[in-house]
Amino acid sequence: MLTSRGMLWLLLIVNGLGTAYGYLWYGQQLVETAANKPLWMLPFVPDSPTASLFFSLSLIYMLLPNEPATAIGRSVRSIVEALGVVTSVKYGIWAVAMIVSGASLGSSTGWQDWMLIVSHAGMAIEALLFVRFMSVGASALGVATVWLLLNDTVDYRFDVFPWLPAPLYDYLAVVCVCTFALTVFSWVVARAAIALRDKSNRT
Repeated sequence: MLTSRGMLWLLLIVNGLGTAYGYLWYGQQLVETAANKPLWMLPFVPDSPTASLFFSLSLIYMLLPNEPATAIGRSVRSIVEALGVVTSVKYGIWAVAMIVSGASLGSSTGWQDWMLIVSHAGMAIEALLFVRFMSVGASALGVATVWLLLNDTVDYRFDVFPWLPAPLYDYLAVVCVCTFALTVFSWVVARAAIALRDKSNRT
């Protein structure tokens, strides 16, 4: 059922709409970053929508009738899928943790926060559900994790991390450490998932 074309198209539409909404949500921060920071930092600002973009591209690969014909094409697919998995797990969990942590410290929450909690939790869940249908390997997963570590470094070295609930700015060092730790955790979880996939395929 998960890999039926109807399901894949439904998820592609949902993720596509979520990606578009995510970039709009980051719009003001992108404007301020462009005005006050070097332009090369812009790709590091919108974390969650970029994650859902990579996952959407992974869904498109699943919808295509054939594998890429060249080794380079297959490598690109593997890296895109790896990015779709580790970034979705990482930022799916990260966003939920930040919203819940902010609320526990007194930040107000509304319907939009609950929508973000549900949608970001869905990002992490769908990535782990679909990784077994992808061609992603350990090497591509390593490349994706290096990208995440670079993103984390730029975010907290140059202050282009996603805007946080107000109370969390008093705990920015803790948020930074947890963000790096979550990158490593996401790699471990994704690596375990593809190991289970490979073991299942051998039996």
